[in-house]
Amino acid sequence: MATETERMLAGELYDPSDPTLAADRARARDIARRYDATSEAERDRRERLLRELFDAVGEDATVQPPVRCDYGYNVAVGGDFFANYGCVFLDSNPIEFGDRCLLGPGVHVYTPTHPLDPDERATGRERAEPVTVGDDVWIGGRAVLNPGVTVGDGAVIASGAVVTRNVPARTVVGGNPARVIREIE
Repeated sequence: MATETERMLAGELYDPSDPTLAADRARARDIARRYDATSEAERDRRERLLRELFDAVGEDATVQPPVRCDYGYNVAVGGDFFANYGCVFLDSNPIEFGDRCLLGPGVHVYTPTHPLDPDERATGRERAEPVTVGDDVWIGGRAVLNPGVTVGDGAVIASGAVVTRNVPARTVVGGNPARVIREIE
């Protein structure tokens, strides 16, 4: 019999009120609070806490506090990653960023999704889909990446964009829902 964590990671319906998942979220909130309380001068402590919170952290990764996530252990960031203030990672499924990604302030990345059927949604169960971001991607402030999207290498997501579909490599997307504005030569 699969655990709720196994169901969550498999993209199946799972119960987020499961005690193990609730404890995992409490752990992530605790680490994030400690991270947020650090100063710019505490680089080593910040790096230790970020490595404790996230699954993988590339060299020279920077995350400006505050940062929020559900579990943390499903977030992986590449080398030279930069996330500005107030980013949110709802990581019920993997969220992976490649190398040299830049996130503006308040970027939100969501993996959980709820059933469309209201009776099924009323059960409180949800599912999650991974989000994958390639190398050299720039995501403008207040952009939102929805469950299941993949962003190709070298793409730019405009501020405030709501990404509901995959973003091709070397394109600029913007709007709600985000659409390709132009290709990058």
